Amino acid sequence: MKPSVQKTEYKQQTYFDYSLMFITLILICIGLVMVYSTSSYYAVKQKFGSAGYFFWRQLLFAGVGFAAMLFVAKFDYFWFIKRIGKRKLRLIGLVYFVCLGLQMFVLFFGKEVKGARRWIEIPLLGTFQPSEVTKIGVILFVAFVVYSAPRSLDNLWGFVRVVIFVSPLIVAVGAENLSTALVLCGITFVICFVVARRKSYYFVVFGLAAVVLVAFIAFGGGFRSDRFDAWRNVETHEKGYQILQGLYAIASGGLWGKGLGNSMQKLGFIPESHNDMIFSIICEELGLIGALAIILLYVLLLWRLFVIASNAKDLYGSLICVGIMVHIALQVIMNIAVVTNTIPSTGIPLPFISYGGSSLIVLMSEMGLALSVSGRIEFER
Repeated sequence: MKPSVQKTEYKQQTYFDYSLMFITLILICIGLVMVYSTSSYYAVKQKFGSAGYFFWRQLLFAGVGFAAMLFVAKFDYFWFIKRIGKRKLRLIGLVYFVCLGLQMFVLFFGKEVKGARRWIEIPLLGTFQPSEVTKIGVILFVAFVVYSAPRSLDNLWGFVRVVIFVSPLIVAVGAENLSTALVLCGITFVICFVVARRKSYYFVVFGLAAVVLVAFIAFGGGFRSDRFDAWRNVETHEKGYQILQGLYAIASGGLWGKGLGNSMQKLGFIPESHNDMIFSIICEELGLIGALAIILLYVLLLWRLFVIASNAKDLYGSLICVGIMVHIALQVIMNIAVVTNTIPSTGIPLPFISYGGSSLIVLMSEMGLALSVSGRIEFER
């Protein structure tokens, strides 16, 4: 008799990246603690009603962002590029023109704060920054353009074609917000770079763009040149005050920090320290160890996004995750570089940690997109 052979049945199961979700929630919880620590003195001094004014608002934003993340995680991201309706229009086209319309609106009718017109004021809800939504729009749109003709990126014209398509959005953002425009350029460049098989011309384009950018900032005049001068002479320039105080905070924190809530620089020395300069207070209160722990969390977050991008079921989902990964990485690098005076000052918040509703909700929605991509990954069990 022949021995019986037992057949093993494998069931296809889908994947959901709980690690990515939990790392995101840990960063948000750290952000809430640090927002309260850094903003309580400012909130009382400016008579906002209570020491926890900014904390409770950020907690509300986090709740809305969490709901958005769960909703988007269940949403099929391919709906953005499917043809729908009788006219067979793509949803991604609507996303593009909504983002462009918001950016044009803010240029002419936006609220001006500290010389920059970047916000739309919504009654009862506060201010809203359209450039944050444009980041998602650029990720989805550039990923679609590259997904529709990936092999065209092997030559320079294919890259120029993508730039032509996305340039109206980047120019509209860059008119009032150069730092965000640079993030959008970085997202576009890296998505194209990872798809192209021939990469030599990308290095040439990157080098030329870097030279033009430095020349524009250094010699273009206006407030950007002032920031460049302040960066070079941070101890003597009148506009180097905030960065100099941030450096004092970092230096005084040492290895272990002064302890949570014990910062001196947040007591009026660093204006609105709960915003872009929050990393300097983290270094002062939690020390080098605390700062490195937060950087490690960002590295783990980027690693999970890389894993999802590498195992995505389709190229479009993979490119979406690449765009999200580049967005977060650039903002973390630029924010820490500004705080440590490695680059001239820019208005870039620290993802998930700096105070700001538009930024937090959009970032959590991006995490939902990444979770949606992970949900289509199949494995045998």
